[in-house]
Amino acid sequence: MVSSLEFDKLSKKFPARKGALSLSKFEVTAVNTVSLKIKPGETFGLVGESGCGKSTLAKMLVGLLKPTSGRIIIDGEIFDKSDPKIFGKKIQYVFQDPISSLNPRKTIRQIIEAPLKNLHGMKRPNRDTRIKELFDAVNLRLDFLDRYPHEFSGGQAQRIGIARALAAEPKILVLDEPVSALDVSIQAQVLNLLEELKEKFGLTYFFISHDLSVVEAVSDRVAVMYFGSIVEVGTAKEIFSKPKHPYTKLLADSAPVIGKPLTLNEKSGYELPDILNPPIGCAFSERCVFAKELCSKETPIFHESKNGSAVSCHYPIN
Repeated sequence: MVSSLEFDKLSKKFPARKGALSLSKFEVTAVNTVSLKIKPGETFGLVGESGCGKSTLAKMLVGLLKPTSGRIIIDGEIFDKSDPKIFGKKIQYVFQDPISSLNPRKTIRQIIEAPLKNLHGMKRPNRDTRIKELFDAVNLRLDFLDRYPHEFSGGQAQRIGIARALAAEPKILVLDEPVSALDVSIQAQVLNLLEELKEKFGLTYFFISHDLSVVEAVSDRVAVMYFGSIVEVGTAKEIFSKPKHPYTKLLADSAPVIGKPLTLNEKSGYELPDILNPPIGCAFSERCVFAKELCSKETPIFHESKNGSAVSCHYPIN
């Protein structure tokens, strides 16, 4: 059975201080009331600049961070991680840096065996059979099992990380920049492998990346994130060919293409707003060439169209 994934008003705040010696404490918002529905069997992409909250959202989905508020819903059932075993069987995480995500003191066999023992309670003969199946699925040789992580290339290490995630027999994989640390030729191999595994095991993917070309190539639908909030949702084709939010347009225009000059506006060099002093109104207004007085006063609401696309903007691009 293919699974669905939903976030209902998911938020994450962290305690902070203005200066190392400051006694006054307050909270900064890393993820701001994000609500999304991912359909069974879908590859749902998430894009945005570094620091926008993508990885924080991903870590909440797999229980590495506890949400400040909101709910995670899988197949209509609310998961609050009260039982880590049940949660781990439903959803797993593939890390950005494949080598550092593997314990350097353990062999690959020990790494792959951990979810088989801890989540499924498998005995040794059953574990050996399952590991062979997993290694066949990700195109790895069995003699790799008695080696250590540092002995592998980035592409091999990422396939080991994928095998470890699949060992839990999840129905949902959160892929956090899974190919950004790899050479371009290896990226294509890993992306093709992920597509094969999706069909073979009936998986749903939540695919996070700052690389627009990768997200466009692999995703059915895409959400664009800015300063902790979702600003636009649509099909991959709509998002990149006819963006409605000025930030989405900025991302598309900023992507380098051979033979095409970069067409950045005069505000595009601005960085993300100061998280310690968040702006009033639309967080993107200071970088937006379409911004008007209303944008710096009121936070835009999320407008959803009949075809399922949505945008959070006072003056969306027509």
